Amino acid sequence: MSKPTTARRLISYALVYKFRILGAMLILCCSVAAELGGPYITKTIIDHHLSTGAQEIAPVLKLLGLYMGLLLTAGLCNYSQAYILQSTALQIIKNMRMDLMQHIQRISLRYFDTTPIGQVVSRIANDTEAVRDLFMSFMATFVVSIMQLIGIYVALFLLDWHLALYGLVLPPIFVVIMYVHLKYSKIFITIMRARLSDMNAMINESIVVMPIIQAFRREKVTLDEFEVLNKDRYVNQLKQFRIYALSSRNVVGTIGSLVTAMVIWYFGGKSLGSAISFGVFYAYIDYLGRIFQPIIGIFDQLTNAQRAFVSAEKVFTILDMEGQDVEKVGHVQRPEGIVKFDNVTFAYKEGENVLKGISFEARKGETIALVGHTGSGKSSIMNLLLGFYEPQEGAITIDGRNIKGMSKQALRKHMGIVLQDPFLFAGDIKFNVSLYNEDISLDRVKGALRDVGAAGFIEQLPNGYDEQVVERGSTLSSGQRQLISFARALAFDPSILILDEATASIDSETEGLIQRALKVVSEGRTTLVIAHRLSTIRDADQILVLHRGEIAERGNHDTLMALGGRYAKMYQLQKGASAVVG
Repeated sequence: MSKPTTARRLISYALVYKFRILGAMLILCCSVAAELGGPYITKTIIDHHLSTGAQEIAPVLKLLGLYMGLLLTAGLCNYSQAYILQSTALQIIKNMRMDLMQHIQRISLRYFDTTPIGQVVSRIANDTEAVRDLFMSFMATFVVSIMQLIGIYVALFLLDWHLALYGLVLPPIFVVIMYVHLKYSKIFITIMRARLSDMNAMINESIVVMPIIQAFRREKVTLDEFEVLNKDRYVNQLKQFRIYALSSRNVVGTIGSLVTAMVIWYFGGKSLGSAISFGVFYAYIDYLGRIFQPIIGIFDQLTNAQRAFVSAEKVFTILDMEGQDVEKVGHVQRPEGIVKFDNVTFAYKEGENVLKGISFEARKGETIALVGHTGSGKSSIMNLLLGFYEPQEGAITIDGRNIKGMSKQALRKHMGIVLQDPFLFAGDIKFNVSLYNEDISLDRVKGALRDVGAAGFIEQLPNGYDEQVVERGSTLSSGQRQLISFARALAFDPSILILDEATASIDSETEGLIQRALKVVSEGRTTLVIAHRLSTIRDADQILVLHRGEIAERGNHDTLMALGGRYAKMYQLQKGASAVVG
């Protein structure tokens, strides 16, 4: 089944508020009718004046009163329809932005592995804003202009159908000009939107790694790279403006002036009295001049409309991606935590397996350590267990149940994770531990921080547990951030605790605190540890040594040391390095 076009999908968003839009259209019709009644009344006044010789003033005053009433009615209607249409447009974009944000939560992590963060931000912020311009421009300008054109031509035919036929020459000319404008303008607008996404991605990356840029003196190179993107966008924007300047007010105004001059010249060479009345001629010239304003209005909004369609295509591309619903999870029975990998094979890219036939079992309360060189597949095992990816072959079970058929939210409800590079959100410390989970009280937060040895430095902060930290927690040391991240995992009281190189960036004293806390908190929990510091996993129940996606060795510390294989060599190397440093 083919996907609906961008236009149809945009219309589907608008149809949610069809009654408000229809109401605004009715008000708009009244507004147009009131505005276009003015020249007709003026024509009547002129004809009356010429026929009676200005001897009867009462009818003229009535007509003038009616004219003023129509102007006031038109003003009120214009305000009402503009407010209704533009408030509706804002509501539509609010819904679209929420749909996009919700869908991003459902998309597989594979998308974020290959897509710069800045591009995703550009879709949510910039592209939806461009679509907003479409709805506001279309409903507040396009529809208004079209209604005005229809009303003008109706009025022209009511005046004199012979004269109205001259005006019918204009629409085909303007349609051709619009077609050419849209055809060539879209090329440059597409490039401009792509460069904006690239610039957002580069800005985001530069801010995140600013210490690296400054430390390695990459400021000028970074600026040069940004200038290439910025200049390319500038050049294409100039080209688009040239098309706009040529085909909008310039062409429309010139054609309008020429047509008006031709009409005046044609009828000026004849006796108006014998051809048409002077009042009809005045009203015709007035209506003819009004034709060009809606046309210019449409031209002015073509660029916004085209930019919005290009942006909408990018937004709908994300919305079309497959994703899994974020389900509401109520009470989920706490699992015992028996984790089993049964001949699991996995690849991020088809044909490039990073895990090959992985099989192991972690019983309740056991600590399983994964060691190996970078790229051996340690983090991939954790990603599969958390349900971030699906294995190509084999099965992963918890308490004998295959996690493939489980809700991801239910799967992760009783899991805790601590990453090598901890992330702290903007907010206070207690929020970063509880994440606003209603089941986690302040006492529980303090207890978790105390268990991991973080209470000491937190209570010395000016605001204690209410101390504000900026995004990524850059006001704290790496060790302090890691301790808070560790406390976050413990506060959720998981059945399965995952430590992904959690002690890699912690000093020896802090590591000692965590090791003592681990002995307490891992009691009764299944703990899986990825470790580079082999000294931290000597007490693990089972150590799996990974090499090129396969389990090369397995056993506890003493067994593997006695084996004298890869683990023993890595341990001796680290021990020797520690001795040299010491």
